[in-house]
Parts: sequence; structure tokens; C-alpha cells
Amino acid sequence: MLNNILGIPAHPLIIHAAVVFIPLLCLGAVVYAVVPRFRGKIGWAVLALAVISPIAAWFAKASGENLRDRLVAAGFSQEILDKVNQHQSYGDKTWWFTLALGVVTLLMLFITSGSRRAPHFPIGVTLALSVVVIALAVVTAIYVFLTGDSGAHAVWEGAVP
Repeated sequence: MLNNILGIPAHPLIIHAAVVFIPLLCLGAVVYAVVPRFRGKIGWAVLALAVISPIAAWFAKASGENLRDRLVAAGFSQEILDKVNQHQSYGDKTWWFTLALGVVTLLMLFITSGSRRAPHFPIGVTLALSVVVIALAVVTAIYVFLTGDSGAHAVWEGAVP
């Protein structure tokens, strides 16, 4: 399913969605958490990013797994596969942290929405949730960088054709 798009390996094409949406989620979630006066203006965008980013991360992860399987089947050296495995390890963590950030961001959006369906929480809960959002955003951004950097090294050092 995620092998090729118009004859090109799907992974290098699909990752661009993750590379754009995940950092935007990190930034948007932090701004939403830290600057309450902007919540009404950016809430819809943060909501969309909280849903889209984990989906983009999953597709990047799944297409990367397919590409790795193709490299193994093609008989690439263990040295190259070690670089790909390191990249995949970072990508797996990026997926999980992005999912966690998306879920926590959605929770924050819900409890700060002012909706009658949202229970009223003390300010301490919102502050604690803000700290969790910020921490997850920082860790997620770090793993996006590590994943991209390790993938770039694998490609530009001759690992992947």
C-alpha cells in the first residue's frame, strides 16, 4: 500500500506531511497553552493539527517500514541497515510522542473550550496540562529533528538509492 507513488518510493514523499504538520502542532500547542488570549483565534488550527499530525506520523512510519523491508530484500549491507534501523527507532518514538501530544492537546482544547459539556476544572489542572503540553512539544520536536537528521545521513551517506 505505501510502497510507491507514481514510481517513486512513498516514504520520501509522505514524510513531508509529517515534517510540516508535527512542528506546527508543537508550536501551536505551546502557544495555545501559554497564551490564553490567542486560544479563540488558533483553537481550530491547533485542533486540526492535533488530529492530522499523528496521522501524518503514522503514514511516515508505515511507509518507512515498507521501505526498510525493500532495502532488506534488496540485500543492502548491515552497515546501511544499521543506519536505517536507528532512523526507524527515532521515527517510532516520534510517532508515539506525536500521538501523545495530539491527545493531550485535544484534552486541553476540550477543557478550555468553555463548552457546557466540558467540566469546569480548577486553574491548577489547566496549568498542569499546559506543562505537559509544553514538555511533550519539546520532546516531540527533538525527535522530529533526530528522525530527520538520521534519515538524511542515511540517504546522503549513500545508504538509500
